[in-house]
Amino acid sequence: MSAALDRRTLGRTLTRLANASVAEVLAMVPTQLADTVATHRIGITGPPGVGKSSLGGRLAILRAGSRRVGFLAIDPTSPRTGGAILGDRIRIDDLPGGADLYVRSLASRSAGDGLADNLPEMIEALEGAGFDEILVETVGVGQAEYAARHQVDTLLLVLHPESGDMVQAMKAGVMEFADLYVINKSDLPGAPRFAAEINRVLHLASTTTRGWTPPVVLTSIGDEESVKRLSSEIERHRAWLDQSDVKASRQLARARYRLRNLIERAVAETVAALPATLFSKEFSEQYHEALRRLGEPMEIG
Repeated sequence: MSAALDRRTLGRTLTRLANASVAEVLAMVPTQLADTVATHRIGITGPPGVGKSSLGGRLAILRAGSRRVGFLAIDPTSPRTGGAILGDRIRIDDLPGGADLYVRSLASRSAGDGLADNLPEMIEALEGAGFDEILVETVGVGQAEYAARHQVDTLLLVLHPESGDMVQAMKAGVMEFADLYVINKSDLPGAPRFAAEINRVLHLASTTTRGWTPPVVLTSIGDEESVKRLSSEIERHRAWLDQSDVKASRQLARARYRLRNLIERAVAETVAALPATLFSKEFSEQYHEALRRLGEPMEIG
């Protein structure tokens, strides 16, 4: 049984990580967690307005009944304050607190992939605090599916019955990433027809991954049984992962993505710190000066 959760300490750690520079991240995460960490990561993505936060909240409450669950909800960064606009937090603020459920809103900050700066490190902080499962809700669609795919074990793409045009806009790329497809707000007209359409798209796209065929699940916030069905499908996917070799390859992709993301941030920080006078010089000089600074040892600690 996990030790009692120190919410205040965890909250401070997450705040420090959310605001940390690359050097600060390296100082705060000096060692790699053991490979035996068994935390299951669930990603929730989809277009705005499909009910990701509400559905994620119901799912978190349901699954927290038998395990310690963390819910990280990522919101767009406010252009005024630099923090999260907190749309997600407003919608999930009424989640009942409890020893086994922890909810945190995050600002996307400089991240352009629908996630948040230093998200891998924040997820690992939750793992270190003894969480059995972590839900991550992305900002929306686009690059988010690609980025979220590398951060989670089970990825849910949430749609609603009026998402037909959105699916056309997303094209095939999005349909290749998810492990489960969720038609939320299934009490709206046309939900069964839209679910059948998604099934046809998946069939034509041949989305089966080494024995796993993504199911299409209809849910409604007011229908607890539908949320339970979704939870059961998540368990089925988790069991499949444990028996397949996909999890190992995804963990390797996760490590590569994390390192690349940190390097990209280091480049951005270096360019932002270049003196204004440099930009009046030849472009090649700007380029080589940036490379020189990137090659300097980073002060850690």
